[in-house]
Parts: sequence; C-alpha cells; structure tokens
Amino acid sequence: MENYSPDEIVVRTIFLSYSRDDRDRVLPIIAALEKRGLIVWWDGLLAGGQRFAHTTESALESADVVVVVWTARSIQSHWVRDEATRGRDRGRMVSVTLDGAEPPLGFRQVQYIDLGNWGKRTASPAFRELLRAIEAVAADPGNSLSVERPVPAAREGGTKLSRRRALIAGGACIAVLGGGLAAWRLGVLSPKADGNSIAVLPFENLSDDPEQTYFSDGLSEELRAALSLNPRLSVAALTSSDAFRTGARTIAQIARALGVAFVLEGSVRRAGESLRVTARLVNGATGFQSWSETFDRKLANVLDVQNEIAANVVDSLIVSLGGSGDGASGKQRIGGTSSVAAFDSYLHGMALYNLAADEPSDRGALAAFDRALSLDPGYAAAQAARSRALTVIGSSYASGKELAGYFDKAIAAARKAIELAPGLAEGHSALGFVLSNGRLDLAGARQPYEKSFELGYGNAAILGSFALYAAFTGSFADARKAVARALRLDPLNASVLRTEAIAEFCARAYDAAQQAVRGALSLNPKVNNVHRILGDIALVQGDYGAARGYFEAETSPLSRIRGLAIADARLSGEAAGQRHLAEMEREYGDNCLYQQALVFAQWGRKDDALAALERGLAIGDAGLVLANTDPLLDPIRQEPRFQTVLHQIGIDHDRVV
Repeated sequence: MENYSPDEIVVRTIFLSYSRDDRDRVLPIIAALEKRGLIVWWDGLLAGGQRFAHTTESALESADVVVVVWTARSIQSHWVRDEATRGRDRGRMVSVTLDGAEPPLGFRQVQYIDLGNWGKRTASPAFRELLRAIEAVAADPGNSLSVERPVPAAREGGTKLSRRRALIAGGACIAVLGGGLAAWRLGVLSPKADGNSIAVLPFENLSDDPEQTYFSDGLSEELRAALSLNPRLSVAALTSSDAFRTGARTIAQIARALGVAFVLEGSVRRAGESLRVTARLVNGATGFQSWSETFDRKLANVLDVQNEIAANVVDSLIVSLGGSGDGASGKQRIGGTSSVAAFDSYLHGMALYNLAADEPSDRGALAAFDRALSLDPGYAAAQAARSRALTVIGSSYASGKELAGYFDKAIAAARKAIELAPGLAEGHSALGFVLSNGRLDLAGARQPYEKSFELGYGNAAILGSFALYAAFTGSFADARKAVARALRLDPLNASVLRTEAIAEFCARAYDAAQQAVRGALSLNPKVNNVHRILGDIALVQGDYGAARGYFEAETSPLSRIRGLAIADARLSGEAAGQRHLAEMEREYGDNCLYQQALVFAQWGRKDDALAALERGLAIGDAGLVLANTDPLLDPIRQEPRFQTVLHQIGIDHDRVV
C-alpha cells in the first residue's frame, strides 16, 4: 500500500473484533490502521452519546474486512467467536494474534498474523503483512473456510440477470458502497449545504426481532417521501443516507458528506401491539438538537406518528430559516393508507423488491403488494409498486402470452394508482416504465414520464428513471437537468453517476461520460456496466486494446462478453470475436438479441444486425429502448430498416439521432 499514489488509493472499511480486556493493546493497532487511511469500526466509537447506539451487526455486515484479534482472553469471548464466524462465512476474515495464542478450532485453517512483537511500528514486517492481507481479502473475498451458499441467478449473471438488468429505471437507484466511501473520506464529494436541506438516516431497529428491520427502514423511507412533498425542502435520497447506517461517523461528518444542513435520526422499538419511536433533528453545523421527541403509541397509530414527525421536522426547519412553524407544513404521504396492516405489507414488499435478488424475492414482493391492496384497495402507492413488480416479473421470468398478461396487469395497476392519487409521482413513473420497457412504446411513455419528473422533483430514483428515458429518446438537456437534481439529492449513489455516464455516452459527450464513470467507481468499485461504457467509448475512438481491457474488467457478464466479441474481432479477426458471440448465444439465447445487433453492426454485418433488431422487436426485447441513441449502432443508423424499427418503438421523426 505504501507505494500507491493518492489517485490509486481505495479506502477500505474494517470491522475490528477483540475482547475489551485487550483494549489497551488493540488501540495502537486501530490508530496505525487509521493512519494508513483505513476506516476502522470498533465498539469504542459508540461511546459519548453522539449517535444512537447502532448495532454492531450492520457494521459487521458492511465491512470490507473483519480483523479478529485473538488472545488467550478473546478466545473465551462468545462475542468475538460470533463476529469471527460471520467474517469467516463472508470470506472477509483476517486473523491476528497478540500473545501467540492460536485461533480456536474452526478458525485455524486460515493463516493468522503474529503482531506480538510489532512494537507499534507501522514499518514492521508484521504490520506490513497485515496491510497486505487486508487489501488481498478486500479485493478478492473468500477463504478455504467460506461457507458456500447457492447464489441466485440474478446475482450471478444467468439469463434472468440479463433481463432484470436490461430494464431501464427499474426501481430505486441502489448501490452497495462497500469501500467506496473513499471519495467521501478524501473530500471528493462534498456538496454545499442548502439551509433547507435534510438527510433522514435509517431508523435503528431496537426490537428484539432483527427481522423487524424492514419496518424501521420503511418508516425512514416513508418520512423521506412525506418530507420531499414540501417544495421548501431538499431531502437526501435513500442510498446516500443509508451509507451511514453504522455509527462510525458523527452528525457533522454526515452532514458535510451529503451536503445537508440538518440530519434526522431515530429508532423504532416494536413489541406486540406497542410501538416506541424516538426521533431527533440535529443541526449539521453545530451538532445541537433542533427538536427531539419520543412517541409511545399503539402499533395502530404508527401512521399518525409518521405524520407527527414530518410536521414537527418541517416546522422546526421553517423556524430555523426565519419563518413561523404553523403545523400545516407537514404533509401526509400522497397515495398512502390509513390501514396499518396494509402499510406493513407494503413495507415488506418494498424491502423484497429493492433486493433485486431473484425470482422468489420479486414474486414475494408482488404477493406483499397484493396483500396490502386486499386490505386497502385505495392504496395508490401499493398500486404503483405492484405495477413495477409485475413489469419486472414479466420482463425477467415470463414469455409469450404470459408476458403480455403481466404487462396488461402492470399498466392497469399504474393507471389505477394515477386515478387514486393523480399527484403521486410513483404512479406516473410506473406507467412510463411498463410502457417503455414492457410495451416498447416510447411515445406512449413520454407523457407519464414527463409528469413523473414534474411531480417527483424531490425523488432521486424517479429523477434517474426520467433521465434514462430522456437520454434514450434524445432529450439530452432534460436528462442532464434530471441527473443534476438527482446528484444533489443522492451524492453518494454510484447508480446516479452511472445514469449520468449513460446519458453523456448517448449524447456523444465522451469526456463527461468518462468523468462520471470515474465518480461512480470511486463510490463503488464493483458497480456494474460502467467499465462497459469506458470500453464502448474506446471502441468508438478506435483504441481496441484499451477497449478490451475495460471489457475484461466489466462485472456484468453479458456486457463483458458482448464487448470482447467486438474488441477481439478488431484485434485478432472475426474468428476470435465469433467465439465470444457463440458463448453469448449459448448462455443467453434470444435474451441477447440487442447485444447481437451491436456485435454485428460493429463487425460490418449490417443485414445480420438489422435482422437481430427486428427479431428483438418481435419478442419485445427491452434492450431496443437504447437503439435510438446508442453510438455502436451508428454503422446501420441510416438504413431504412433501422429507421422502421425506431418508428415502431415510438421514436418520433424529430427525435431520431
């Protein structure tokens, strides 16, 4: 690590597991690791009352590396063993011994590092070995004791993955930051705070049942939705706020990183029919509370609590800005429900849908939305969510007449959501989503998408959805406007920067696209489909060797194979590219017709490219929504057959690129 230049440093997050009896011996290790630029979570960070006592579990699950300090004392600690087990099972454990004690049975097959004589010297061979081990495990998790669990196809790049990810703007912009807080730590992303801006951190689940986290998270997101309805407020989005789920950063640090003036945090304890919600609003600059309150209610009153918190927060902010808090500024959630049971089912569904994991989780989300609607048929937000789930399930797992049936139901659900709550941005966005991705009707999707942009100016996910639609239909000024607003609301979300990169690539603004890709990778080095953008830019610019390197680094299997088929054909002849094409056809079949068209167009086989697009149009390949502005299709762009395809998916003559 010592030979890295500042631009090469990737900041890693460390969870340090140790016995409190060894605290004095462990503190120098923590200090040395932090001096090397690593972010270290240890339970001492919970002292001082600066934050609510967030559970160690979330820190353990999100850390890049779990460093376990073994001593004669820690071997006897059930806590240390439990934390070590989780680190081992995640393939992210690094073992250290301070007194020569061997790790206990079950952990000895993983090599451990002896820091007994390191002398608090960062230049010592043992400490250097620790740094190398941390980097190796963070970069390539896994060890001989890692527990192998079946990984859903949606995570591993099978056919279902390609179809799930092919959907444009398919839901909330979600990114796992991992070690990507490097950009925040190094000061790259620090938007200036507006006086009326706020971040809502995930409320901590203090219930005895960890499965209730969906409820506390859902309450936080519903508060964001309610607060964002006020035009005087700027509310940071879910992903950026969620980056600070663990308690390792102060309110001031969080406020600076997100560019907000205030932070709302809280906790939820749910026991039977009893509910305790604690919330406090903190000034990010001073660290002083502007408002705090504890609500002891029956579960049946949770929706009232949500509205009370929103009203109090808005009034407190208005007072801080020199206005008067009149209680009328807190607005109820548009498209919400008065049924607590329906609300609970809706939160269950959103938690499953946002996983984007596999068919069972997507169908589980749909079932939860159906339950919510059976309890309250007028729940517009649940209708909008049901529409998105139906679109995803149809596009990802269905075919033929079954596919058409899913899209019919999705359109009906979205229209019902709009009928019930015309001001609900999610309903209009869901309708645009199914019309564009399901029906390939980009002309029909224009009005609902534009309405969602008008209504959802405080919702980063809806802004991202609209930005992609605008980019694919050639409305680049609108796309840039939406991306700029989304970045203000969600500055730590790699997916928003990926959306910017896609939009700029479609606009042929390659320098801007590359800059956005670098920003996305600084937040999440594992974000998919950004190396593909760099590779495609290199192809367009004729640098085929560089293109091949970018495609090799791409984490999306379909994008990687497609890119290599083009690059290798340029470098070594079509036969070399043909091997990749054959693999792509074997693995994905008709689910990669759009990608086949890109390959054929770049190979100069125009008729084959056009035939692939026409076949894709016939079966409803969602990839065709990219065709109007994709630079890789420029070799066939003037062909009459290509123009016919564009018109059939609803691209107006004046919007053809």
